[in-house]
Amino acid sequence: MTESDGHDELEAQFAQWRQYAERRPELRKADTEELEDHLRGSVDELTGIGLRADEAFLVAVKRMGGLDDLSREFAREHSERLWKQLVLTGEEDGSGPDTRSRRDMLAMVVCAAGAAVSVKVPELAGIGFDDDGGFYGRNLALFTLPWLAGLLAWRRQAGRGVIGALLGLFALGALAANVYPLAESSQSVVLTAIHLPIALWFVVGLAYVSDDVRSSRRRMDFIRFTGEWFVYLALIAAGGGVLTAFVFGTFEAIGITPEDAIGQWLVPCGGVAAVVVAGWLVEAKQSVVENMAPVLARLFTPLFAVVLIAFLVAFGWTGEGIDIEREALILFDLLLAVVLGLLLYSLSARDPLAPPGVFDRLQLLLVVSALVIDVLVLLEITGRITEYGTTPNKAAALGENVILLANLAWSAWLMLGFVRRRTPFAALERWQTGYLPVYAGWAWVVALVFPPVFGYL
Repeated sequence: MTESDGHDELEAQFAQWRQYAERRPELRKADTEELEDHLRGSVDELTGIGLRADEAFLVAVKRMGGLDDLSREFAREHSERLWKQLVLTGEEDGSGPDTRSRRDMLAMVVCAAGAAVSVKVPELAGIGFDDDGGFYGRNLALFTLPWLAGLLAWRRQAGRGVIGALLGLFALGALAANVYPLAESSQSVVLTAIHLPIALWFVVGLAYVSDDVRSSRRRMDFIRFTGEWFVYLALIAAGGGVLTAFVFGTFEAIGITPEDAIGQWLVPCGGVAAVVVAGWLVEAKQSVVENMAPVLARLFTPLFAVVLIAFLVAFGWTGEGIDIEREALILFDLLLAVVLGLLLYSLSARDPLAPPGVFDRLQLLLVVSALVIDVLVLLEITGRITEYGTTPNKAAALGENVILLANLAWSAWLMLGFVRRRTPFAALERWQTGYLPVYAGWAWVVALVFPPVFGYL
């Protein structure tokens, strides 16, 4: 390699590092330039003692430490501008309404308002909240998730192909929710209300990763986004509950009962708008405040491991079978999904180069316990289906537990290999992110195929 080629390759590495640094909302342009000057000085020093340019670059970056740590350090040192970053995510130098942060905020307001308007449109056709609960249960995700996906696609500058796919999938979801003549007592109403939002959430994921669809890291970013979005949404819901209580109390004190206004406007419009606002907050505030989902995962992993082991001990001691009525099936499936969520968020925050430790062994114990419970639930479901025949609820639960069984089994195998230092961490990460389309596919099958197959039961 000639000296010119080495210089060009080194500059390309600097450019790649600079692009990554510029995406950090804590770092202004001047901060990035200061870090780059420091990095270049380190590289020059290392090349001066005989290292090749590419080796010097890697060593210099390693010496600087993780960019996440550096950005947090900058945020602490420049705390006088941190409050601005919590409101506006653009650079401090950016002024005027055309900055990216203000454009993002305007787009969020438009999308949140669009969701609020969407949830009221059916009333124009005489479909009210009180009398048509089944309609709103099946369509709730369609009132808000397209707007969240639109916001993410706009931020990612998604291409026409991705936008066309998003529109087509949301249209397909609208058909699944409304084309079948389902009675209010139909099991498919509840199944559609549960599974269609899951299917459409993965459509939101397509909008999220539209800038690099094939990247496993971007898919893991979407998993992180999902956890952070849920945390923000829960916080907004808690604040909204306090606001609703104050509205009710203060107006009632002057002889006005705002029950209709709260039930017909504040709760539905605010609820669907909050979904969009929570997504915008995750996008705008990532890395400005500490991510909560991985922290909660590390907190609850040992607690869930204790609970699952205690359940297995009690199950073996009492010899009682597992109740597989609909509510129990939903509970067990949620439990297994939470276990996978704990695993995913712990993986997302883990240093891939760190050796396996006690927490990794605890995760392995958690996954193995969940795997055993999944096998027990599957045995009960198949036994009931064999004896009494199948129903939409049992068929949906059977498929979900088979999917969870496959993921938990291979996750346990990979975790065992990682703990024994025989499997690279990247293999576990690729498996978890690559398995996401399977969950989405089954959710689409339940929403689209089950109603006609089971005769709209």
